[in-house]
Amino acid sequence: MRPQKIQLNLRPDDSQIFRVQVRQVEDYPVDIYYLMDLSNSMKDDLRNIQNLGTKLASEMRKLTSNLRIGFGAFVDKPISPYMYISPPQAITNPCYEIGETCLPMFGYKHVLSLTDEVTRFNEEVRKQSVSRNRDAPEGGFDAIIQATVCDEKIGWRNDASHLLVFTTDAKTHIALDGRLAGIVQPNDAQCHIDQDNFYSASTTLDYPSLGLMTEKLSQKNINLIFAVTDTVVGLYQNYSELIPGTTVGTLSRDSSNVLQLIVDSYGKIRSKVELEVRDLPEELSLAFNATCLNDEVIPGLKSCMGLKIGDTVSFSIEAKVRGCPREWQKSFTIKPVGFKDSLTVMVNFDCDCSCESQAEANSSSCSRGNGTLECGVCRCNPGRLGLHCECSEEEYNPSQQDNCSPRPGQPLCSQRGECTCGQCVCHSSDFGKVTGKYCECDDFSCVRFKGQMCSGHGQCNCGDCVCDSDWTGDYCNCTTRTDTCMSTNGLVCSGHGSCICGKCDCTQPGSYGDTCEKCPTCPDACTIKKECVECKKFERGVLVEQQSCSRMCRDEIETVQELGDRGKDAVNCTYKDEDDCVVRFQYYEDSSGKSILYVIEEPDCPKGPDILVVLLSVTGAILLIGLTALLIWKLLITIHDRREFARFEEEKARAKWDTGHNPLYKEATSTFTNITYRGNM
Repeated sequence: MRPQKIQLNLRPDDSQIFRVQVRQVEDYPVDIYYLMDLSNSMKDDLRNIQNLGTKLASEMRKLTSNLRIGFGAFVDKPISPYMYISPPQAITNPCYEIGETCLPMFGYKHVLSLTDEVTRFNEEVRKQSVSRNRDAPEGGFDAIIQATVCDEKIGWRNDASHLLVFTTDAKTHIALDGRLAGIVQPNDAQCHIDQDNFYSASTTLDYPSLGLMTEKLSQKNINLIFAVTDTVVGLYQNYSELIPGTTVGTLSRDSSNVLQLIVDSYGKIRSKVELEVRDLPEELSLAFNATCLNDEVIPGLKSCMGLKIGDTVSFSIEAKVRGCPREWQKSFTIKPVGFKDSLTVMVNFDCDCSCESQAEANSSSCSRGNGTLECGVCRCNPGRLGLHCECSEEEYNPSQQDNCSPRPGQPLCSQRGECTCGQCVCHSSDFGKVTGKYCECDDFSCVRFKGQMCSGHGQCNCGDCVCDSDWTGDYCNCTTRTDTCMSTNGLVCSGHGSCICGKCDCTQPGSYGDTCEKCPTCPDACTIKKECVECKKFERGVLVEQQSCSRMCRDEIETVQELGDRGKDAVNCTYKDEDDCVVRFQYYEDSSGKSILYVIEEPDCPKGPDILVVLLSVTGAILLIGLTALLIWKLLITIHDRREFARFEEEKARAKWDTGHNPLYKEATSTFTNITYRGNM
């Protein structure tokens, strides 16, 4: 992180912008402390992690060459009503009633300090046995706070990334639960591990609160990983939202997937940079703008996600002073969650003027020495009034009282001051300051919200709230920041609503949740990511027209020839574009939470017609149709002729011809006359 120290000189209502850069370092050392629930229900889990050290080292060597691991265990406070005290044998063997043998109950014990000898981890785990407590919740938060604050015992390194893996299958006790056993002393967040490596204050100190854990985890730069079973994962998800830098993973019933869970959680931690502010003076307000990937500035955001090792992100921070503190020099710290590096900001509050050192006492400019000329303004001596101290309180003139009322008949000085020398001298008030020419203004008559003047986010000026930066509204109770509305996918209100006064107003039908992240009836992943493929791969579509592609689509695009099988976390999608081409892509989210879109290089488009083939096909079709028609005509004619001939033959066979003499018939007679014949001569 750079810079690591800056100094600001600010006056009231002044602001100054500075920038910080954060880079994910390659091959960063890693310390992993495995904190395990050893209650009786985790018996199977204990067997399955006996070789975890070797396997974890093998996997983590791919991410870092400098790894150390340690081990600790917890059950619950060894005091009634959390432990079995009857029959007496149950004190030394809590499993007595179920016919088994197990260890006496303990709160927390430190087993193995952080070491690079991974085989020792396996050996120590094999030596462990389970115990048994009486109630369902465990005392895991006691173990977390001790593993956090006992630096020397655990062996946390200053120059390493710290991971605290917390595994359990049950709920956990929280602050004030200790009163069930008569424990009323709050947890002091001090190290109480004795010479036998047991938590010695387990029965005298209450369980720690979430706020105390958050503070100590942040101070020690520890990232907490909740590896819990599906029955309680929802509870620990809620805890993680209150503890920055925390991730949650679902543990299988026998912890067989804990190795992959740790690797995936580490990837998620390294893929995100989130800034936190410590010890911010109440007179200061900060506004963040993040520049994550693609050099896009996102206002109101102080975190970046989807990063890779070696990526650098930057943040611009505007600091504004709202008032002057008693101490004119204060400091605060800005640091990335889980990083040891931090930025220390020294703020010098310039609440006085340099010209005050050049004040001229009894100046002739102040009515012949009746005041001190300071920064061009007369500061009158006691008993003198006026712009130039020209009036004396002893010189009373009734006509001067007309100058102390805004209109005739109105009370003098708004009944909150005395009229002296024609000027209002306002009374002092226990509630605040009364000001104005006629004492008509004050700094305590503004509206209140939840018992605070101007909601605690503004100054009262003559009855009206003047809001601080990042706040608006009549009561200054509406923030203009959007980081509280930012969802895990990097979009304001998950893209399903708008951020109003720091809270999401879900406008997408069916969406709900703090950031509108839940929406059973919303379009599926394919429908949503389609527009991202259109704008980032083909540079077209609605998002290009709206110039919002880089803001709405933080996915990484990779062009491939074929879509591979990437397991259950991958979704294969298909759609038709404006050219009626079929585009195929795969939406995949890796273990670090980074979204990747694998797109087939060339869309499957319908080919255009071949003119020659079309002409030949049409010609052939016409000829074929003609020949077919001729053949059909010839066939019909032939069938018709044969039917007629058959009918003729049939009628001929049925005919009975008469062979007798026909009286009408006459034979043909030919007569020849010889004109030269005269008879017998």
